[in-house]
Amino acid sequence: MYEEFVKNYKPVYVAGGAAQNAARGAQYLLPPKSTIYFGCVGDDKFAQEMRNAAAKEGLTVDYLVNKEYPTGTCGVIITGHNRSLIANLSAAEQYKESEHLDLPEKWKFVENAEYYYIAGFFLTVSTSSILKIAKHAAEQNKAFVMNISAPFLCQVPPFKKSMTEVAPYWDILICNEAEAEAFAVSEGWETKDLKEIAIKVAQLPKINTKRQRIVIFTHGNEPTIVGHQDGTVKEYPIIQIESKDIVDTNGAGDAFVGGFLSQYVQGKSIDECVAVGHWLANLNIKLVGPTYPEDKLSYPGNSN
Repeated sequence: MYEEFVKNYKPVYVAGGAAQNAARGAQYLLPPKSTIYFGCVGDDKFAQEMRNAAAKEGLTVDYLVNKEYPTGTCGVIITGHNRSLIANLSAAEQYKESEHLDLPEKWKFVENAEYYYIAGFFLTVSTSSILKIAKHAAEQNKAFVMNISAPFLCQVPPFKKSMTEVAPYWDILICNEAEAEAFAVSEGWETKDLKEIAIKVAQLPKINTKRQRIVIFTHGNEPTIVGHQDGTVKEYPIIQIESKDIVDTNGAGDAFVGGFLSQYVQGKSIDECVAVGHWLANLNIKLVGPTYPEDKLSYPGNSN
């Protein structure tokens, strides 16, 4: 199918990966080399293209290189405002904790970091790596952020088991409405009320009691919902956009995460974090793929 794409169409190549997209989004609004991304790639041209894209955006990447598998790719077919994704995860599924995270020089990066973000997709690869970082974050009272990433991760028993293991470490959980509803079903909650689900997730058992859990549900063109462990919940209307101005919604959720985290790590209020998340997502859907314009525009709360 990828060969058909290249042969019959003119594909646009964009550096991707859910967590890497979010890291790129955060880095876009932060000083150079504020963020570092871990993942696994092959020894090929796509890995080099991702390195080049990261370097251009100021993102530091430290990949585990697997020479037996090609770099993961994902074909995106856009029809109107709808998208179909065809993923070939390949090397992305070959991350080995013992070959990377456990190395003293790599773990030093973890120790030096103050905030951690992991996409739920990684639950299918190395739950032990997630737990190692999550436990470090809890012990050092550092922020641990995760994304559910996809409904099937709540529905398929092996992955749901892993998610249940990691859930007590969530300081911030982010997902969309479909993932939130899938999580509620997996927990046996008989409700589809997103506000109620947000509070229920926020009030699940938590290991680091020094931080109150925050749960964020994006909802397409509907308001974003933010639930807090203390039982409060708030809606944040998105930035409206005309249908004709939407180019590609692929990566919009990751852009929101990147914008949100770029402000969160600077100690901004949740209101400010959500505002910038909405701004970056709005910017993203006017472009092809999870990309951002080279000329940075002024965003909410920033006078530059």
